[in-house]
Amino acid sequence: MGYSVYAQGKKRVYHQHEIGLFVGGSYYLGDLNPRRHFYMTRPAFGGFYRYAWNYRGAWRTGFNWGQIEGDDAQSENKDQIERNLNFKSNIQEFYSIVEFNFYDYRIGNEKHFFTLFLFGGLSVFHFNPLGNLGGNSWIDLRPLRTEGQTKLYRLWQISIPFGIGIKINVAKNIGLGIEWGPRKTFTDYLDDVSGKYPDLKTNPPNGQTGILMSNRTKYPWWYITGYSRGNPYTKDWYFFTGLTINIKLVSKQPCYATGM
Repeated sequence: MGYSVYAQGKKRVYHQHEIGLFVGGSYYLGDLNPRRHFYMTRPAFGGFYRYAWNYRGAWRTGFNWGQIEGDDAQSENKDQIERNLNFKSNIQEFYSIVEFNFYDYRIGNEKHFFTLFLFGGLSVFHFNPLGNLGGNSWIDLRPLRTEGQTKLYRLWQISIPFGIGIKINVAKNIGLGIEWGPRKTFTDYLDDVSGKYPDLKTNPPNGQTGILMSNRTKYPWWYITGYSRGNPYTKDWYFFTGLTINIKLVSKQPCYATGM
């Protein structure tokens, strides 16, 4: 009886430890780029550790660095061109995600050498938008309170990373991956643009530089005050997409455990 239960309930248990590198690009969607995916993609890189607890599931944690950028002058939208804002920001991200493989997969296995996969999890990231008035000089935008903010937005934020990719073996202990990963954020200030043009009399930006960086249009302040500078009802997104190089460190061959 005991043997029967064991035989019917047994399942494969497999463990593998990996380290890896990520090389690719980063971009953003927000007030300065509402819709165009992969637009103004900039180089990105990272490193990670992965623990595969069986052929279908894995946990991954790591660090990514990238840069996001937007420029109204490069837009095809007339209103954006008139607004004339720009920014760039480095992104430093620490993440923890769970991966689900569509097919059985492990590095070094000739039979289970390829899979599609989904992933999702949580990340903590840092950003700091910079603006340009011309030339090679970039100005830290947050201290300028360009929208008359009474409280500075936080530069450390939480995001929800998720996405899709493929994994494929290329050598006994090496696999490659390609992935696309959106990051849903809870801030609208990746680009320092969210609300309305402030009132210079009651709630002005910080200093003359703040005034210059706040209103880059051709319109005078008395006309533009109170008009929308951005869309406060949608949060910004950033993305990492590229190639991963996965190196197997330690693996435990399949054994059998009961499903009890």
